[in-house]
Amino acid sequence: MNILAGMAPAVRVIEGVAPDAIPFDQLMADQAPVILKGIAADWPLVRAGLASADAAIDLLQRFDAGRPVVTFTGAPEIQGRFFYDESVTGLNFTGRREPLTPLLDAMRPRIGDPAAPSIYVGSTDLDEYLPGFRVENDLVLDHPMFAQHLASIWIGNRTTATCHHDMSHNLAVCAVGRRRFTLFPPDQIANLYPGPLEPTPGGQVVSMVDFAAPDFDRHPGFREAMATAQVAEMEAGDLLFYPAMWWHHVEALAPFNVLVNYWWNTSPAWLDTPQLTLLHGMLSLRDRPAPEKQAWKALFDYYVFGDASQPAAHLPEAARGPLAPIDAVAARRLRAQLLHRLNR
Repeated sequence: MNILAGMAPAVRVIEGVAPDAIPFDQLMADQAPVILKGIAADWPLVRAGLASADAAIDLLQRFDAGRPVVTFTGAPEIQGRFFYDESVTGLNFTGRREPLTPLLDAMRPRIGDPAAPSIYVGSTDLDEYLPGFRVENDLVLDHPMFAQHLASIWIGNRTTATCHHDMSHNLAVCAVGRRRFTLFPPDQIANLYPGPLEPTPGGQVVSMVDFAAPDFDRHPGFREAMATAQVAEMEAGDLLFYPAMWWHHVEALAPFNVLVNYWWNTSPAWLDTPQLTLLHGMLSLRDRPAPEKQAWKALFDYYVFGDASQPAAHLPEAARGPLAPIDAVAARRLRAQLLHRLNR
């Protein structure tokens, strides 16, 4: 059980939006989680799942390309919470690749069995592994920002993806079953007590707080995080939008669950991931004396986090170099300089 269920404010819900009229510009302007109620209610998968788990499985198997998918399995004792072992140096589940259709057939007779292992198929590219699925089951993404996006599917029984953040914006469709997202704004990172950088349960750093039974002696700041939380209770056909970098704790609540999501970024493709900057910052800045760190913070505020036009505004255009807006050519040049210096 999630301690915040029924306690935290609900994510804003908008009803009556047509599937071809999703207000993408407004969602991006607001930069806040919101549910668009029933936007995918007419998907064949949604209708099949409302009929039965077997019907949903039958539909998914129709599109199976036969390629092995990444599957995670945990003992019944983990109660669906994919997390660390007691040492926090390993994980409480195992992962492997296996064909989707036999996996789903093996799940069928144990759907709803509390003694069954916890199973989920992690983020799986729809176009590659279930070709044709999106012909019948898809959002209308008629906006330029979706020129480059990833559509993926998650399949499993009652499982929990521990609170984490992603670097992309997300449209998440509860296609089968029920989902609960508990969301926190990015500034709550310290109050969520992030775990190790590696290993991680799913590729991203996760919160060490047990949302079912928080230990406020070990994690006192979580009370502050709780005050900022929003909870999205989703039924089949509902769509949740949440912005990049928002922390989210995701619970699959039905005996069989399917989530379809769409990830995208609005930044140019030639920009490197800030995660690399973070790691290099730990290498080059974190352990310096406090006065030096403050001085470098001022430099970063000026060159990186402040008004991007200010550092170059007083310089002739020909002298601006990397202070000018970064394009693909400038990105390649900067990357080459960095690689050269890192390899010295």
